[in-house]
Amino acid sequence: MNLSIVIPLLNEEESLQELHDWIVSVMKAQQYSYEVIFIDDGSTDRSWEIIEKLSGENPNIKGIRFLKNFGKSQALHAGFAKAQGDVVITMDADLQDNPEEIPELNEMIVKGHYDLVSGWKKKRYDSMVSKNLPSKLFNWAARRTSGVQLNDFNCGLKAYKNTVVKNIEVSGEMHRYIPVLAKNAGFSKIGEKVVKHQARKYGETKFGMDRFINGFLDLITIWFLSRFGKRPMHLFGAWGSIMFVIGFFSAGYIGFSKLYRLYSDLPYDLVTNNPWFYISLTTMIIGTQFFLAGFLGEIILRTKNNEERYKISEEVNFKK
Repeated sequence: MNLSIVIPLLNEEESLQELHDWIVSVMKAQQYSYEVIFIDDGSTDRSWEIIEKLSGENPNIKGIRFLKNFGKSQALHAGFAKAQGDVVITMDADLQDNPEEIPELNEMIVKGHYDLVSGWKKKRYDSMVSKNLPSKLFNWAARRTSGVQLNDFNCGLKAYKNTVVKNIEVSGEMHRYIPVLAKNAGFSKIGEKVVKHQARKYGETKFGMDRFINGFLDLITIWFLSRFGKRPMHLFGAWGSIMFVIGFFSAGYIGFSKLYRLYSDLPYDLVTNNPWFYISLTTMIIGTQFFLAGFLGEIILRTKNNEERYKISEEVNFKK
């Protein structure tokens, strides 16, 4: 199979039929063998009914329905697990991503030998203040932190080799950082393509300004995980040891100074009257806590990940 098109969605009943027809017209024009996997992330409208209708009319249309809203990352993870195509395309269901970009993205993977190609919505139709400026700041920070030189990390239109999606774990809200996850997994040939951005035709965006705050917090998380995720002791243990040693020798110096003054019949104060004693003691305590944090982190890495996973209520057109 040439292509798997993975489309997560939430309450997009108005756009699904039009998106389906648009994708099918492109697939027929290019004579691709394909599958389209719609992942209904807990929609409360008629989205699932429409997916069932489309899958009944077109055997290439497949659907996964979650019991509730688990988020875009989990939806993509479910789609990636089912994808069978040599090239996997992800796109949003709101008609803001243009299916006519798919052939060129596919070409870059197949003939350009890229592991991953990310879309870049260079010209956007979003509000300059509420989306464009925060997005530019977010992308700048992501480039500086991750080392992946992309202009638009959050573009939903991306293409992947099948081996990439099978070797990355998209959890939490890490869908924004799939290129970084791919790089950390060893897939280094990551490209970018300018794609058309369409103005939203139906409904309202499901993401508010809080996505940028969450995005920056996730960026810090993925930076830490990429550098110290498998060895937290190297960070917390090192800082903890340094702080403990500094505090210990500082407290020792304070105690030695008092003993020297006692021995030499010089005037002295109580150790507890010296503010540096408390600074040293605090440094030792914090250092110990850092060390324990690193030690506990190492233990946690050896335990099972208990993050809540998506739960599927229904599927259509998947072979049992």
